[in-house]
Formats: sequence, structure tokens, C-alpha cells
Amino acid sequence: MIVVADTSVILNLCKIQHEHLLQQLFKRVLIPNEVADEFKWLTKTRKRFFGLKFPNWIEISPAPKSYPIEVIHAELDAGEAAAIALFLKQKAGALLIDETIGRNVAEKLGIRTMGIIRILLEARNRKLISNIKILLDRLEREANFWISRELRLQVLQLTGE
Repeated sequence: MIVVADTSVILNLCKIQHEHLLQQLFKRVLIPNEVADEFKWLTKTRKRFFGLKFPNWIEISPAPKSYPIEVIHAELDAGEAAAIALFLKQKAGALLIDETIGRNVAEKLGIRTMGIIRILLEARNRKLISNIKILLDRLEREANFWISRELRLQVLQLTGE
């Protein structure tokens, strides 16, 4: 499956050294230039992301110049808006995005979304990782990634951990 990714999924997987899961799970991972720029900016300005390297196998592709009206009205950040527009242009299989507003806009447009938790669940189902709890702990601790208590419990129950 070809997917388009927003910044947070890539950045947070890089932070816990599991960005390779994207390469193992998906045929191609595409991002717009705006996401690449945001990744670089965050690795220079946010202490917790200092020194992270952008995966060289992720393909950078220009987003269309025009965006759907839903994207414009939602006032999404540049990376989210461009990722949604690129998804629509490429007719990709899923949009990898975690931010609630961006996900909501994407879903209104009929776009299948996957966040980092769904990616980790898929990786565990395919036996690419053996323990999701450790990665959830690392996401929260190292990347300062917020996971609700309810979602965390649901994931751990689902996986039997």
C-alpha cells in the first residue's frame, strides 16, 4: 500500500528508533515538501527531537497548489494541509496522521487515516514487534507523545499485554 505521512508519525517513530516499521508495513511512504521542512525545523528547534535523521527511503513529492475547501477552512498547519492534498492527488491507501483536527478533516473527505498507535498494532499483528507496551512507554517518555489512559488500556487489552 502507498501511504502519505504527516510529520508527527515519522518524527515520533524516529525518536523511538522504529521508523523502519513504516518501510516494512507499506510499499511506499510519500510526504510533501512541507512535511520534510517541518521535520527538519523540529529537529533543530525542539530539544527532544535534536539530532534525529530523516529516513532517506521516504519519498518527497510536491503537494498540489490548491487544497480542498475543508482543509482551508480548518486552518491546518502547512504539513497537515499538504499531506491531505498529496494524499488526494496520489490516491494513496492511507494518510498517516495523529493530530485530531487533521484526522477529522481527512475523514470528512473520505480519507482512511492511521495514527502511530494503529501502525504499532499492525506491526505487532504482523510480528514485526513483540511488545507494544514498551513502545507506548517510550513514546510517552522520550517523545512526550500523549496517549489517553483509556486508549492505552484498550491497546494493551487488545494485544494481551
